[in-house]
Amino acid sequence: MRSGLLINGLAGQNDAISSVVPDVSVVVPVHNEVESLPHLLEAIAFTFSTTELSYEIICVDDGSTDGSTQLLKEQAQIRNDLKAVILRRNYGQTAAMAAGFNYAIGKAIVTLDADLQNDPADIPMLLAKLEEGYDLVSGWRKNRQDGAVNRLLPSKIANWLIRRTTSVYIHDYGCSLKAYRAELVADMNLYGELHRFLPALAYIEGARITEMPVRHHARRFGRSKYGIWRTFRVLMDLLTILFMKKFLTRPMHVFGLWGLIAMACGGAIGIYLTFVKFAFHQDIGDRPLLILAVLLLVTGVQLFCFGLLAELLMRTYHESQGRPIYRVREVVGEKGVSPPR
Repeated sequence: MRSGLLINGLAGQNDAISSVVPDVSVVVPVHNEVESLPHLLEAIAFTFSTTELSYEIICVDDGSTDGSTQLLKEQAQIRNDLKAVILRRNYGQTAAMAAGFNYAIGKAIVTLDADLQNDPADIPMLLAKLEEGYDLVSGWRKNRQDGAVNRLLPSKIANWLIRRTTSVYIHDYGCSLKAYRAELVADMNLYGELHRFLPALAYIEGARITEMPVRHHARRFGRSKYGIWRTFRVLMDLLTILFMKKFLTRPMHVFGLWGLIAMACGGAIGIYLTFVKFAFHQDIGDRPLLILAVLLLVTGVQLFCFGLLAELLMRTYHESQGRPIYRVREVVGEKGVSPPR
């Protein structure tokens, strides 16, 4: 496979590792996968030996306790295609993936799990699709080899919810096998457990996204780190993504709007009670409407203040990091003109 954007002319496994910038960085979060790792490293190396792509493998050890850490250290000493990033403790898959992104220097970045359920042989196919003009190519485990109750059912529910909420219509958000353009990953900051929402985060950044069916194998070693309990975390993270998608650069539009509605309703009820008090001389002190009016007014003021604070935080977020509120895909013409600062 020859790829105009990714290939720098090196060929074969012996010269597959570029001393400057590799074509592809393969990022692998690792947590207690000591039995799978040797097979995975060899499978990745074999895959790239059949292409003309230079590559690097970045394995991020996320606090393993089964010997994976020592194995990665030993392999990094004898392999010139491996970089082992050892985290101090178990931070979670999102943090491990973020660390891998930070250490990756390739022109394209591929992520996959370390449990051998993703097939490295699918990587060239994803990279070829990336070259068609996409910024992110997501794998779709069309024929998953997982348990129906503890894995497939929660996954189907989560994928349906994410698709409906984010309007990014891909089948399999949970598939770790994905290919990214490096400049896209550089624009995304990961926190919490947002790794499963990377397509949605990329969509917020204006990325072109597609998916491709990929192979999926049954787990050969160890046991799965996933379960039905992760569905609840997905729901919580989904609210964060929904807010980021709609109101990241204009939080006042949501807090301020509902604050004004609450204050308007509270004010209207207050005016009504005032009219009843002075026009009909009725006692309003024990009426539930009075409590509701006060509650709505206080809630409205609080929401409005939250909106103002959120606006300040948003400006700090963008200005302190020099992050623009837009993303430029390309500039045609205007040679020699520097971008605005």
